[in-house]
Amino acid sequence: MTEREAYPASERTEAYWALERQTLFAQLHSGPTGLTEREARRRLASSPFASELIYGRHDWLLLIGRQFKNPLVVVLLFASACSMLLADWVEALVVLGIVLMSTSLGFSQEFIASRAFERLARRAMIMAVVLRDHRLRRIAAHRVVPGDVVLLEPGSRVPADGVVLSDREFYVNQAALTGEAFAVAKRVGPIRADAALGQRSNVVFMGSSVESGAAQVLAVRTGQETVFGRIFEQLAHQAGPNEFERGIAGFGRLLMQTMLIITLVVLAVHVIRERPAVEGLMFALALAVGLTPELLPAIISVMLARGARQLAERGVIVRKLNAIESLGAMTVMCTDKTGTLTSGEAILDLAMDSRGQPSAAVLRLSALNAALQGGTKNPIDDAIMRKAAALHVSLSSDESHGRIPFDYSRKCVSVSVSDKTLGPILITKGAFGQVLERCIAIDDPNRAITPADRAALIKLHENWTEKGVRVLAVAYRPLLVSLEPLSTDDEQGLCFIGLLCFIDPPKHDTAEMVAALARRGVALKMITGDDRLAARATAKAIGLNAERVITGSMLMSMSDQALTHAAAATSVFAEVDPSQKERIVRALQRSDAVVGFLGDGVNDALALHTADVGISVHNAVDVARDASDFVLLRKELALICSGIDEGRRTFANTMKYVLSTTSANFGNMVSMGFISLVLPFLPLLPSQILLNNFLSDIPSAALSRDKVDPAWALAPHRFELSMIRNAMVFFGLISVIFDLALFGLLLWVIDLAPSVFRTAWFIESLLTELVVLFVIRSRAAIWKSRPSAGLIIASLIVAAIALLLPVSPLARLFEFEPLPAWVTLMIIGLTLLYALSVEMAKHWFFRNSRLAGSFTVC
Repeated sequence: MTEREAYPASERTEAYWALERQTLFAQLHSGPTGLTEREARRRLASSPFASELIYGRHDWLLLIGRQFKNPLVVVLLFASACSMLLADWVEALVVLGIVLMSTSLGFSQEFIASRAFERLARRAMIMAVVLRDHRLRRIAAHRVVPGDVVLLEPGSRVPADGVVLSDREFYVNQAALTGEAFAVAKRVGPIRADAALGQRSNVVFMGSSVESGAAQVLAVRTGQETVFGRIFEQLAHQAGPNEFERGIAGFGRLLMQTMLIITLVVLAVHVIRERPAVEGLMFALALAVGLTPELLPAIISVMLARGARQLAERGVIVRKLNAIESLGAMTVMCTDKTGTLTSGEAILDLAMDSRGQPSAAVLRLSALNAALQGGTKNPIDDAIMRKAAALHVSLSSDESHGRIPFDYSRKCVSVSVSDKTLGPILITKGAFGQVLERCIAIDDPNRAITPADRAALIKLHENWTEKGVRVLAVAYRPLLVSLEPLSTDDEQGLCFIGLLCFIDPPKHDTAEMVAALARRGVALKMITGDDRLAARATAKAIGLNAERVITGSMLMSMSDQALTHAAAATSVFAEVDPSQKERIVRALQRSDAVVGFLGDGVNDALALHTADVGISVHNAVDVARDASDFVLLRKELALICSGIDEGRRTFANTMKYVLSTTSANFGNMVSMGFISLVLPFLPLLPSQILLNNFLSDIPSAALSRDKVDPAWALAPHRFELSMIRNAMVFFGLISVIFDLALFGLLLWVIDLAPSVFRTAWFIESLLTELVVLFVIRSRAAIWKSRPSAGLIIASLIVAAIALLLPVSPLARLFEFEPLPAWVTLMIIGLTLLYALSVEMAKHWFFRNSRLAGSFTVC
């Protein structure tokens, strides 16, 4: 018998919060006294993992093997193998070292990230008290099965998702799942089937904790079928590559295709022309290696490490280095409301009388109620007491005689006091509707409340709630005997005296930071479990478009396609549950957005795991931190703005290397491949090609500290393969034109010997690669964008090496010959003319949207 046959599981208890208890008992074959021990063991044995979160450690070899799936790593391994075939052991070892460094970094990041769901599982390892065989038993939480009756009390961790059977002032902290700042009351009774997770007032969730009171709960879903378990299960899946990693992988595939084409074409032509096959193969392989940007992984690692240090100084800890550049490419930032956009605490903004005017008397009576109610401290009462203390309201002369605690059915709390002014009175504070219906007077016990008064109060209440303000009502009535015992019957015949307005105000800089993100091309979207009215009010206050608010119940009825269209045009999502946060992130990604997500609870872990950029805070739950790419030391949007700027600087400098190196290498390799077809000798020896490739990469190591044009940070940029391919061909062909011009001068005009020809070609090829880096590194004119000192010095050193190498002791090793001075001057002049040509062509290229994509000049 399977588990589903043994007892109905999730399919048969769908929307179980909307079912009557007898229906649930029947479906789960249980009752008010729970299960027998024998039946519980049978259910557990029929599906031993139904109530347990299963996790396993990632295999080290599997993680290591995964690093070599990157096409760029394959290209570099191929280049290293070719260098070995060409007996260039230094080049081979350098490339292998770069590969090992890059893969080690990726392995360490994945190993750390793989612990996220293991920590989540450990978080769920708790004990539970259940009713079996009419007796209380304490068991491991993973042994709870559907149908068990669980007893919960203050401090208990909830072991399963279940329905409340009985409650006594029962409050649960489920902030980790729903994001609610306050403990929520749970009560008996079914609710509507489409209620969002945070609105299921008769349900407790696995992993939440009991703040106060006690309850009996019928376990309905356990282990992997709980909300907590589903989060765990999805975290166990390996996250896909982020925006930058996808770009690098695509770039690797582009290089592989180009290298294969060059190798096959050159080799085929050499064979057709009946040249030695081995020599042709070695030359073709050298050309392929010459196209490879061997230092790209090392340069990326250096740039990312520097970016991580810069962010750490600003208060942002980088957990996954590759995410830095994705942060710069981010186009949408999703965040919760409470504590991120707002202060995260309830503040009593106004105590008003029945006419909407500020009232010290209303504040004083509400403060007496808050101070003397005697129940569990809560943020609402704390806010009242802070306001009273700020206005120096004295409470010392009043004596409490009794209280009627809050319960969810009445939605109010009452206390009796002996007041010097009013004498013995009962003060009631609570939900507007429940308090108003108990009132027979307004402002004064002797003034009867009229229908017009009620209509005016309802209108006043609606006006404030539509602003997203939480409103409570305050009333009182005189007591005939000051020491009489109190009951709920005493909460009748009240006199309505005023309203209390509570807000969770936006942080002082939130509106400014929302505007700062918009200036950077990043749209902020609020995703919260809070009420839609409160979410709309906050959105308006911080400058977000709040005309349309999508709620959790609306999401339940929307198809993925409809949500994809709606999400891009919506800035506010309210009353959502954890799985819906992830669904919103995926919808935004389908609309081609690079999505960032800021969260700190278990309810945010799935969205953090799914987003292109996951951001958490230092005091977040461990699961959220482990699922994130960045950890903020302060929950401030200003830190995210700093991270975006740093990510864009890092990406800009990476693209400088990619564009300059691929275009120069492509041009040189095409030139040599073409010229080798008409020359009776090789234009460059394989060892000379590899040396050229190695020297040209040295200045690129200084790019991590290069300056970036301010205009670059104004918009997000992505790793666009079409633009890289177009730039490689466009600028490469300009290089080919000048290479062929030099070829004609050297061979047919000057008639140099092969060794001198190779020397001249080597110098010209290396110098053109150096100057193209200075030209392409900025979209602005070369004389308007000053490079870093390190880049200038490194380039001058390499240029000096190129000019001096033919007359150095190493000349014989690489078969170079000294050049006549006038030939050297001619090469320098041709290089400067090449730089001027690329400078003019650059402006046309980056203004052409068809070629440059999002890299067009603004």
